[in-house]
Amino acid sequence: MQMKVDLSNLTTERRNDATMNLDELSVETAAQLMNQEDQKVAPSVEKALPQIAQAVKQIIQAFNHGGRLIYMGAGTSGRLGVLDAAECVPTFGVSKEMVVGLIAGGAQAMTVAVEGAEDSLTLGPQDLQELNLTENDAVVGIAASGRTPYVIGGLKYAASVGAATISLACNPNAAISKYAKTAIEVDCGPEFLTGSTRLKSGTAQKLILNMLSTLSMIGIGKVYNNLMVDVKATNEKLVERAKQIVMQATGVSYAEAEHYLDEANLSVKTAIVMAKTGTNKEQAEQRLAAADGFVKKSIEGE
Repeated sequence: MQMKVDLSNLTTERRNDATMNLDELSVETAAQLMNQEDQKVAPSVEKALPQIAQAVKQIIQAFNHGGRLIYMGAGTSGRLGVLDAAECVPTFGVSKEMVVGLIAGGAQAMTVAVEGAEDSLTLGPQDLQELNLTENDAVVGIAASGRTPYVIGGLKYAASVGAATISLACNPNAAISKYAKTAIEVDCGPEFLTGSTRLKSGTAQKLILNMLSTLSMIGIGKVYNNLMVDVKATNEKLVERAKQIVMQATGVSYAEAEHYLDEANLSVKTAIVMAKTGTNKEQAEQRLAAADGFVKKSIEGE
């Protein structure tokens, strides 16, 4: 016999008074109403900025100690973590091992619900053990409800090995908050469609994951001014973007940017330092290594 799960106190499960007659509305009215609900997300995230900033500092510290950022969640929450992890690779030129997304039930759960996976307190620890989790890593447990057993089990295990623990929930006083050093809670109010946390809750989670990964990457030198200087030029579009970045960062012409990139083996950072300092590839790489990969520090004094 299954234990009864009480969801009555969760904001994300309450009915929205503004959308009670949703099935009777015109498409135009429903779209307007949905847009109005979505506008509540960013202000809700704003209230959690102090906790988000603290989480970013934990992640930067993990990266600086050779650790990883590991997202874990179930359903939509897990998929959003996997998405953010995957996008870090081309955007910031990191390995796929540096930012990892875990979803309850494994890869198949990205497209098909895996029965019972999110209700397991042991699957989370198992997934982290398979990654050889260490005290240098940072684990972000994501759960819109704030009560997902898969996430709770993972956060408990992460804490037991000394890893940094961060929780992200879309309900106040979330259960997962008790198991994290830094607890991020956002309350966007009841969903447009009752209980559909892929909507406002999912949007809030996406905004926050964008912040966690982007600000952490800025903190370890992946950005110069506001440019993606570690982008990997793996296709024609990205090669052109790389040239534009070198031009914007240095003021050189298109032809010069192309030349520097060719000399730098398509490393945007190296090309920028070469152009800014008049050095060759090897000298520019030495400057970057001495500056821990920060372009601005590499060109100081020139």
